Amino acid sequence: MTFSHDALIFSPGDVDLSRSPLAGKVDAETYVLGAFNPGMTRLPNGNLLLMVRVAEALKTPIHDQHIHAIRWTEHSYALDAWPLEYVDTADPRKFMMRGGGWKVMALTSLSWLLPVELNADGTKVEQVHYDKAIAPRAPYQCYGVEDARISKVGDRYLMTTCSVSPERHSTTLYTSADALDWKLEGIVLDHQNKDMLIFEGLIGGKYYAQTRPLGDLYFAYPPGSEWRSGPSINLASSPDALHWKPYDKPGIRPHAKTMATARMGGGAPPILTEEGWLTLWHGVEPMGVVGVYRTYWSVLDRDDPSVVLRTCHDPLIEANPALTEPIKDLMYLDNVVFTTGIADAGDQYVVASGEADLGCRITHIPKTAFA
Repeated sequence: MTFSHDALIFSPGDVDLSRSPLAGKVDAETYVLGAFNPGMTRLPNGNLLLMVRVAEALKTPIHDQHIHAIRWTEHSYALDAWPLEYVDTADPRKFMMRGGGWKVMALTSLSWLLPVELNADGTKVEQVHYDKAIAPRAPYQCYGVEDARISKVGDRYLMTTCSVSPERHSTTLYTSADALDWKLEGIVLDHQNKDMLIFEGLIGGKYYAQTRPLGDLYFAYPPGSEWRSGPSINLASSPDALHWKPYDKPGIRPHAKTMATARMGGGAPPILTEEGWLTLWHGVEPMGVVGVYRTYWSVLDRDDPSVVLRTCHDPLIEANPALTEPIKDLMYLDNVVFTTGIADAGDQYVVASGEADLGCRITHIPKTAFA
């Protein structure tokens, strides 16, 4: 599918690390590994806001026979050194601990969130709000704050993020009246329950959200089932957006007839249309190191979002190598598009995505694409 506008709007070269929350606090040289996976919302002034994940990485993570990780502490940032014989360093972005019987990893980068204000249609950067950046501020975020999703419900902005620490890999909630000044409310979903997208509106007087719990074990569907076992998009409801109860019925599940969506997770927060809740989500086809990420869409019933009214099995958005060609020397992944935001713009939607875990992509999609 071709689009009237489809371009990278923000990438690593646009980040001024001298204004990073880590500046002067890490005893090592850093660089921007990626500026990607932006949550998006419309500001009160009509402009769009991207909440960009900046992965700030150690330029030389391996030295003196150790690999190093950045960790937030109450007073500053620490560099933890791990002997090379204890770890697998095949992936330069992370390292895996050897032995132990389960997967244990650490990162050579730490992520923080940078608010980037765009014009109304998302085609121009108006201002980068370094003074409003969100960095770790609690032990459960000591390895970073990642992948914001922003929903406006009533007069309040709700932003979910993934917080990373040895304690847990959790979902945290921030709230705001203006989408620039945010209050950390704390953990709302526990370990490895992430990709939390709050619906942009109440259902039966309650907040609803899509969630995506992960695990290493799934039970099989019966032979001949239309569903494939594995990660799926679940639902939860809440009276206050803080305390969440899992929904009894399943949400969006992988179909058995295709491997293109063998793994899936939420993308942009669901928005209400005349037909129902429009939700953009990612499907992952197993291939290579991380798989092939594509964006798909479904329409959910407005009163019971476990009812899927329509799903398009053809991808809406796919990775576009032409967009990253000018910065191909920075690439470390390909075949990845990770949609994270949607905004109404009249006869079209402005859609925000992370491209190749490297930059922020803005795509204009006509509403007729969902007809």
